[in-house]
Amino acid sequence: MTHPLVTQEQIEAYQRDGVVLVRGLFKDHVERLRAGVARNMAEPSQYGAENLKPGEAGRFFDDYCNWERIPEFETVIRHSAAGEVAADLMGANSVQVFHDHVLVKEPGTSKPTPWHQDGPYYFVEGTQTVSFWSPLDPVREASLRCVAGSHRWPKPVLPTRWLSEENFYADSDAYIPVPDPDAEGMDIREWGMEPGDAVAFNYMTLHGARGNNATTRRRAFSLRLVGDDARYVERPGRTSPPYPGHGMSAGEKLREDWFPTVFQRGATRDVG
Repeated sequence: MTHPLVTQEQIEAYQRDGVVLVRGLFKDHVERLRAGVARNMAEPSQYGAENLKPGEAGRFFDDYCNWERIPEFETVIRHSAAGEVAADLMGANSVQVFHDHVLVKEPGTSKPTPWHQDGPYYFVEGTQTVSFWSPLDPVREASLRCVAGSHRWPKPVLPTRWLSEENFYADSDAYIPVPDPDAEGMDIREWGMEPGDAVAFNYMTLHGARGNNATTRRRAFSLRLVGDDARYVERPGRTSPPYPGHGMSAGEKLREDWFPTVFQRGATRDVG
């Protein structure tokens, strides 16, 4: 039996297209997440970044791996429906946290989020992966854009650094160049969204976002989760997030003390 927020049609679409919209996933947690984002921006971690070059208008802030130090994020991760919905979409029995990610585009930030797949940046691989991207402000122009079916491409897209636009790994032979989905006529999915709605997408789904030329902020909270078949994998360079000192070996499940299980099929789920 699936969570009431998810239909069988959505599960099939997620498996086929690598992306689906889940209305209202975090609607009961919007104010809590807004408070968490404010705390995060006031107290960035070592990974906090400003993603604009000198002279570019606006502000594009992002930061990740903060849920253990920001109580608002931990409450939402552990007590929202996200874990169960993720299990339904992935077809998994258990769900582990990988990390959280905050992305804020202030009004007048014309810079788009570059097209990329998350998977090549990460040290985890598996068919059971999901990212939830949830705006905390009404979104029209600055919504997330995903290329349907790109999670099934035979080769991954080369990861690049958002600010410098350099290749993330020196050895790029195993990757394809970043495509231009608009110019190439790809099947791009995007939606107008209300606070608490969430786009769910596979780690290997190509995605990006438009700039924010609106007069209002665009705060977004992302939550990255993995299922039963996710395993640690070696990359040809430093991953993002790096998680120094993790001590895992290729082929191992992610260590539970760093990446705890937040949903287990058959267990009682906390709500709040």
